[in-house]
Amino acid sequence: MTNQELCDKILELIGGKDNVRSAANCMTRLRIHVKDGEAIQEGALKKVEGVLGIVRDQHDYLEVVVGPGKSQKCADLLKAMGIPLSAGATQNSAPAPNEDWQANKAALKGGQGGGKVKAMLKAFGEIFVPLIPGVIAAGICSGLATLLAQAIPTYAQIPFWNIAYNLLSLVNLAFMSYITAWAGYRAAEKFGGTPILGGMLGMITTLGNVDAIAKVVGLYNEAQPLDAILRQGRGGVLAVVIGVWFLCQVEKAVRRKMPNALDVCFTPLLTLLFTLIPYLFLVMPIVGLISSGLCALVELVAMSANPLVRMVAGYLGAALFLPMVAVGMHHGLVALYTVQLEAFGYVTLYPALAMAGAGQVGAAAALFFKARRTKNKRLESVIASALPAGILGVGEPLIYGVTLPMGKPFVTAGLGAGFGGAFVMLMQVAATTWGPSGLLGIFVMTAGPNGAALSILYYLIGLLISCVMGFFLTWAGIGEQETAAA
Repeated sequence: MTNQELCDKILELIGGKDNVRSAANCMTRLRIHVKDGEAIQEGALKKVEGVLGIVRDQHDYLEVVVGPGKSQKCADLLKAMGIPLSAGATQNSAPAPNEDWQANKAALKGGQGGGKVKAMLKAFGEIFVPLIPGVIAAGICSGLATLLAQAIPTYAQIPFWNIAYNLLSLVNLAFMSYITAWAGYRAAEKFGGTPILGGMLGMITTLGNVDAIAKVVGLYNEAQPLDAILRQGRGGVLAVVIGVWFLCQVEKAVRRKMPNALDVCFTPLLTLLFTLIPYLFLVMPIVGLISSGLCALVELVAMSANPLVRMVAGYLGAALFLPMVAVGMHHGLVALYTVQLEAFGYVTLYPALAMAGAGQVGAAAALFFKARRTKNKRLESVIASALPAGILGVGEPLIYGVTLPMGKPFVTAGLGAGFGGAFVMLMQVAATTWGPSGLLGIFVMTAGPNGAALSILYYLIGLLISCVMGFFLTWAGIGEQETAAA
């Protein structure tokens, strides 16, 4: 099935093109908002060739897993067909009304999904999904620059390597220096405001004028600037997301009262002015305290001086990560990644969670050999086509095509991954970013106390441990009869 045929079939089974409000994509999924959730034929959609799985926890929203690369190509085709590709459409709009109020009530309850916490995590993830290419590019360049500096300590005296180092650093700084602006822009799109105003609020967060204001009102700590109640960068992207949500409410209220002739000039001006005072004096200080608390929690667990605590945290994180991916909540962890990256300059949570994919690769390899022994050609073929992506760090084809449908391998993969997670957390492996995992994660696992080369080595050992334990537990826990029937 070609990409065009796949898109046509997906549209057919979700009520046609006219039933689609908007669509977007992440690395492996099409994220589709529909007008009438009753029109979605989940059972038939799961059976379509090229559909690796679906995630649906709200009435008028679903995620169709089609795999890496293909998700972007399918999104481009949907755009060419006239479907809006705005990721900011609401997931909580009510279903189309009909005369059966009981059906409406059931549909509305179904649309409430997993509650406010889950909706919040999903919203935060949607804000950052379009930023992932930049996150990955910046992190890889940061990792390569670190490797270069450690491999060639005199690089600054050699023109070629000096230029190479600075080019890599420029790519990293272009993202990390303005991450609050990118987050603000995307948050405004998500919450229905003017994106450039959200980007400006995000940029304001990191400007030195914030320190000047804090000094005037007595909220700045000259002795310990990082402990100041208000300072530039206080609250980071968490403050920006909350602040932009408030900005969007202010903008809508101002626009309702503003005469049309004055709207272009005065709505953005008044929106920013009305937002800025509560943002500086309430949102940034309060969210700054929350961010500090999250950092303290991360230090207490993921960066503990006690090796046993780190091992337990690593095991549990890696073991539970696959279920989070399966229900589409893994992007909600971006909040923790970002807070840790802003506070410490690296991420220790992500390397442990990245072990989940390796555990699944080991589980799939065990199933492959069992399928060959039981002559289950279909399962053997599915695993063979999904394994390369899994080895490179894209685990969703294996999740939805192999381990999750069978049940037990999904559990044994997570349990096996936990051993690798415990190892990398014990060895304090740290990443310059989040996003790449598997073998593609090598170039970002260069931070932390061990030095770049040793950190990469420990990461690779962790992958091997996860893969071996995933293989062993799956081989021991799954009978050949189960493989033959899969």
